[in-house]
Amino acid sequence: MNISDFDYDLPEDRIAQTPIEPRDTARLMVLHPKDGAIEHRQFYELGTYLKKGDVLIFNDTRVIPARLIGTRSHTGGRVEVFLLRQIDKDQWEALVKPGKKVRVGSIIHFGDELSCEILAHTDFGGRIVRFIYDGVFEEILDRLGTMPLPPYIHEKLADRERYQTVYNRVKGSAAAPTAGLHFTESLMQELRDKGVQFGFVTLHVGLGTFRPVHVDVIEDHIMHKEFYSVPAETAKLIQTAKQEGRRIVAVGTTSIRTLEASAAQTGSVEVGTGWTDIFIYPGYQFNVVDAVITNFHLPKSTLIMLVSAFAGRTFTLKAYRTAVEEKYRFFSFGDAMLIQSKA
Repeated sequence: MNISDFDYDLPEDRIAQTPIEPRDTARLMVLHPKDGAIEHRQFYELGTYLKKGDVLIFNDTRVIPARLIGTRSHTGGRVEVFLLRQIDKDQWEALVKPGKKVRVGSIIHFGDELSCEILAHTDFGGRIVRFIYDGVFEEILDRLGTMPLPPYIHEKLADRERYQTVYNRVKGSAAAPTAGLHFTESLMQELRDKGVQFGFVTLHVGLGTFRPVHVDVIEDHIMHKEFYSVPAETAKLIQTAKQEGRRIVAVGTTSIRTLEASAAQTGSVEVGTGWTDIFIYPGYQFNVVDAVITNFHLPKSTLIMLVSAFAGRTFTLKAYRTAVEEKYRFFSFGDAMLIQSKA
């Protein structure tokens, strides 16, 4: 398939610059792939489409303040270091700008308490860096780092926690699992009271999720590996639900990729941790996921390809055109979509 098959026209004023308040007052487009119907709701009405015994799977990752601004040791030139994933205690994979001017061996200073050395290049145009510091790295990063908002968001974020889900608990992401941003504690309690069950997985969002596709033929695109974890209680919850014919509803594309990567070998979700470069696009046969909650994604992105794999490309693009016409808000701080099962 060609990358142009996943393009659509989006006016710039449809890109949400700030989060909506309260979280669950975002709009919710409900897609019914079985008959092609499209409904327009609010996210707080999600419970209308869920029933007792449904299992919601959330990605409980927490975004770290992954963007650091420093200066080169000898020239004083400004350098941005964007942390992607931790390799060991002091070494990270990162994106560095301007990359061409920062060579292996360069030292970058982030004030008096933190610096890093460029150790190597990566296959994806990044760098391996080693941090030098006194104290606790996470505490220093909290002080010096900034929240890594996507480049299409130009407004400053007043409250860091609005780029976190209310259920986050495992630090490690370079971007938020944005479908989860719509959930409030009260909505989650309402769903629990209805008999909807919750399971949690972890996928630390990195370059694999937001790296642009630079090839014309999408099958040639190579995903960047991201860390994931599936705990025993979640695997058991899913296995029991599947045996009883109950639905697995994935909250966000990262939850989908975690579940499907975990089930890639056996067809069933397996307990454990690992690294996944799973790339889901039309033609993929889903092993685990029965319904999807997601946001509206960038044109030509791997995320709209994943959604197209689940809902069908033609129907997905029709829904996106409808969303533009109906003035939905797009991308990370935008509105949401619930995609029901085809069956």
